[in-house]
Amino acid sequence: MAQRLALQRLLSLPTRGPLASHGRAFGTSSGRRSTFNVQDGSDFQDRVVNSPKPVVVDFHAQWCGPCKILGPRLEKLVAKQEGKVLMAKVDIDDHTDLAIEYEVSAVPTVLAMKNGDVVDKFVGIKDEDQLEAFLKKLIGA
Repeated sequence: MAQRLALQRLLSLPTRGPLASHGRAFGTSSGRRSTFNVQDGSDFQDRVVNSPKPVVVDFHAQWCGPCKILGPRLEKLVAKQEGKVLMAKVDIDDHTDLAIEYEVSAVPTVLAMKNGDVVDKFVGIKDEDQLEAFLKKLIGA
């Protein structure tokens, strides 16, 4: 009986308590710092065009299936860069003006921006190796 009680306590540890919540908070905080949703044109100007760091701009749409695959994949790889690059997410339905300005004709479209200039771009879905190469080229690693 005592062994069963001890086993139940041991099995219940990961689902509650400070260790479990710390693990989740740590895992998501890094993504929040590196990735942000663009709010409007002036936000884009401030956080993307005027950024001292390189920025990956993900033009996407809620209804776009490939965007739902690419977005999280790209976010994960940007978070792994530990702040060397940022990621801006732009919903083309909410920010049509930005999509037109940056000649987005299909989604997903991903731009690499450095010092306010577009230095690289791709359209469509990419695998992790291709995305890592895209990021390394942008960062200069």
